Amino acid sequence: MLKLYIGNKNYSAWSMRPWVLMRQSGIHFEEVKLRFDSFAPNSEFKKQALVLSPTAKVPLLTDEDLIIWDSLAICEYLAERFPEKNLWPKNSGQRARARSLVAEIHSGFGALRTICPMNIEARLDTIGAQLWERHPELRADVRRLEAMWIPALEVANGPMLFDQFGIADAFFAPTCMRINSYGLPTSKLVTAYVQRICLLPSTQEWVKGALAEHDFVPFEEPYRTHR
Repeated sequence: MLKLYIGNKNYSAWSMRPWVLMRQSGIHFEEVKLRFDSFAPNSEFKKQALVLSPTAKVPLLTDEDLIIWDSLAICEYLAERFPEKNLWPKNSGQRARARSLVAEIHSGFGALRTICPMNIEARLDTIGAQLWERHPELRADVRRLEAMWIPALEVANGPMLFDQFGIADAFFAPTCMRINSYGLPTSKLVTAYVQRICLLPSTQEWVKGALAEHDFVPFEEPYRTHR
C-alpha cells in the first residue's frame, strides 16, 4: 500500500504535487498529514519527519519498506511503477520537453516562491497588486512561466500542457494556486490554463481539504496576522 506523507494543504506546495498527481491519475494511496508547527529542529513536525526521512521534509512516499523523498523522485517512481497511467508524454520529444519544464520549476522561480508563498485559503489580490508593482523579480518569474507554458499550450491537442494531465501539470498546480490567490496578471491563454488546473477534481479536493483545516500557522503567513 502506498502511503503519502504531506504537510498542511493550505501551505505545502511541495506536498500538493504528488498528491494531485496520484488523485487525478487514480493511483490509490493512504494520506498521512504531518502538521506544520515550526521547521525548527526541536519542532513536532521535524521530530516526526526525521523518523521517516533523512531530510525531515514532506512530501514522502512509502511503498512497503521503500522510502522515497523529494517530490520529483516520488513522481518519477510513480511513472515507473504505473506505466499504464502515462504520467509523462508518450512522445519522446514531448517527454523531454515536459521534463525540462518540471526540472525548471523544481529548482527555480525563487522570487515567486518567496514573495508569494502558497496560501489557498487567503484572498490576497490587493497584496498581490502591491507585490507585482514592487518586485521586478516577481514579474520576471511570471514572464518566464508564460514563455514556458504558451508554446506547449498553443500546440496541445488537449486541455493540459502536453495534451492530457501528467506530471508537468501536477508540478505547476501550486503555481496556479499562487497566481489565483495573489491575482497575478497573466495572458488569456495562461489564465485559461490556470483555471482548468484549478477546476480539476483532484485540485478541487485538495482545496476543499485546505479550507477545512482552519489552521493558522503564523510562520507561513507573511501578509496576515489572523484568519
